[in-house]
Amino acid sequence: MLDQEVSLEAVWVQDGDCDIAEFARHAERETLLEHYPSAAEITGNLPVYDGRALDKLFSDEDDARAVMAEMNRSFRSGPGIVAIKEGYADLSLIDAVTEHLTAIIDEEEAAGTGRGDHFAAAGANSRMWNAHEKLCMRAPELYVHYNSSEILRRVCESWLGPAYQITTQVNVVRPGGKAQTAHRDYHMGFQSAEVLQDYPASQHLLSAALTLQGAIAHCDMPVESGPTKMLPYSQSYAAGYVAVLRPEFRAYFEEHFVQLPLEKGDLLFFNPATFHAAGDNTTSDIQRIANLMQIGSAYGRSTEIVDRSRISKQVYPLLAEMKASGALSHRQIDNVVAATAEGYPFPVNLDLDSPLSGMAPPSQQDIMRQAISEGWTADAFAAAVNEQDERKRTF
Repeated sequence: MLDQEVSLEAVWVQDGDCDIAEFARHAERETLLEHYPSAAEITGNLPVYDGRALDKLFSDEDDARAVMAEMNRSFRSGPGIVAIKEGYADLSLIDAVTEHLTAIIDEEEAAGTGRGDHFAAAGANSRMWNAHEKLCMRAPELYVHYNSSEILRRVCESWLGPAYQITTQVNVVRPGGKAQTAHRDYHMGFQSAEVLQDYPASQHLLSAALTLQGAIAHCDMPVESGPTKMLPYSQSYAAGYVAVLRPEFRAYFEEHFVQLPLEKGDLLFFNPATFHAAGDNTTSDIQRIANLMQIGSAYGRSTEIVDRSRISKQVYPLLAEMKASGALSHRQIDNVVAATAEGYPFPVNLDLDSPLSGMAPPSQQDIMRQAISEGWTADAFAAAVNEQDERKRTF
């Protein structure tokens, strides 16, 4: 990969490291069909596979491993993206799932519980969080057929290996809906430039390896309806999580993105570090609906369960007392917070902890630091932790 040399030299990714000329060197590469022999064609610099052909290839283990290797190379060092035409050949299944997903969205919006999108203005999109579980609980038989796809499993395993975890979020962009801003995705795509610069380059590279992004088209999506805009090869730029927040990089994205029209049942998968954004829906009659997927690696977990809420509530009175007495410095107290409370706000129920006030809700460490700073009582801190824990449940 082009980024390896840069990333290993620069331990810290700083705002000043973002070089638009270097970024262009990454992005302006050509995808050759000879490198993706199982693909049907190269369109928009992306390998495009035929779902019916993949069904046959994936029925043989040797052929399956060869195709999965192609896809892994695309996600890692190639364009970062693969498209699959007719990934779901049974459109009646897609329609049936769409009917249930749409009904859930309507119910949530009527109840005032529907939430907006991370990267678009409130009201521009309808977004349903945790569609995976909600569909399962509402229509288990449809859920089974929908998730029985061999193509889906093979693509997930091509990047993440076995034991992956699927989450899905339905996004509906109405006629007139405006485009998202260019971004990268979970994990580091949900953090500010200030936070990102505290993580070494090794973690910037790791983040992209722990997730696979996907989308299932639940309607036909001509370009004018705003299917996802993508910048091939942008995932290979090591400073990209910081760079994508800068105006000159977003301007480059708008000048060079590719936009692949999709048909109902088509699939799109990409490295989460790929610069991308939903496009403008300039139609008057297409409700563009996609089931977005964030598939997580089994390795994104700790080896041991620790009840961090419990130990945070246990030590808080001591920390408050030691702050008041001066027994520990501010830094020493913060070291204890870092060792004790949960520092990462995810996973979270985004229906209850909306990201609209920022890219992520407060973490347990954020709450603990606020409590210490503002001199909360132990009971007040415990209540705040308990309230946050209560929000960390599904519907």
